[in-house]
Amino acid sequence: MNLSIDVSEKNDVHEVKLSGEIDVYTAPKLKETILPLTKQKGATVKIDLEKVQYMDSTGLGVFISGLKAAKEYESKLILVNLKDRVFRLFDITGLKEVFTIEDTIRGGK
Repeated sequence: MNLSIDVSEKNDVHEVKLSGEIDVYTAPKLKETILPLTKQKGATVKIDLEKVQYMDSTGLGVFISGLKAAKEYESKLILVNLKDRVFRLFDITGLKEVFTIEDTIRGGK
């Protein structure tokens, strides 16, 4: 499956809506999209993961890179609408304590 990435901007917030799977094949495309956004000083980047069906450790690596860039450029990276399956990756790796995560969807498939 592919990854669809839709970027929009509302009220100085970059919204990135993802749909599909984040894995070794789709992660480079995602990284190319979010890193430039997080490297804008003071920017807020909200990544909507509601329609992400699957994510592996490669996806986690992309988000870690984005978070590092956000801290370096004093911007914010916020993850929203994580389904249980994706949220568990952040939970078992301890990354839920590092990321700002809003609106976890319980029981999502």
